[in-house]
Amino acid sequence: MNFIFPDWPAPEGVRAAVTLRTGGVSRGPYASWNLAAHVGDDPEAVASNRKLLTRRLNLPYEPIWLKQVHGNQIVAVGTRYVNPPEADACFASSSKTVCAVLTADCLPILLTDGHTVAAIHAGWRGMLAGVIEQALTVPPWRKLPMAWLGPAIGPQAFAVGPEVQGAFRARCPDFASAFYKHGERYLADLYHLAKLILKAHRVRAIYGGNFCTYSEPQRFFSYRRDGVCGRMATLIWRD
Repeated sequence: MNFIFPDWPAPEGVRAAVTLRTGGVSRGPYASWNLAAHVGDDPEAVASNRKLLTRRLNLPYEPIWLKQVHGNQIVAVGTRYVNPPEADACFASSSKTVCAVLTADCLPILLTDGHTVAAIHAGWRGMLAGVIEQALTVPPWRKLPMAWLGPAIGPQAFAVGPEVQGAFRARCPDFASAFYKHGERYLADLYHLAKLILKAHRVRAIYGGNFCTYSEPQRFFSYRRDGVCGRMATLIWRD
């Protein structure tokens, strides 16, 4: 199987999936199901991989692909865009509109209340900038959404400098619990950080969070492990 399907009690009609690295046509370090057009892969291979994605998931439309910049911008994707919008999260309240983010170590987060769906690209920079908070406050949620945390680099593999730990601690002292001293650096737990932020905004229904892209090279791309590599897609939509 070339997908992970989230194990969460999503409302009826909400569908979601995460692609794995296998099953596409890309070659070399992008082998084989790279869905990102910005990483140096053959554009024709990326286009073919995106067509495979739409066909295999029987998507109502091709996803709106974002220009991700590790920021906190969130956009609505109910309309077509001439150029990819610069954002790190997207949401839709209309059915048959596919939200998607691309990752290869950063944390993909899905949100839904049954009416609105959202996808978030949350690396440490985006989290520090407040991308999760934006995704919890900008969309027209009818009730508190549930969250699913997709494949990201695990804390045992994600070393960061003391300046990163210090920036999070300065923003909120509770964030210090997501960092573990590792020599002169720290191991950062993106999953724990995301849960702290979600719970601070009263989101209690949180699922997933048990992956590590770095330690599973057969299943996942990992920028920290490989440098040049492809990207997986995490998608959510309503039938």
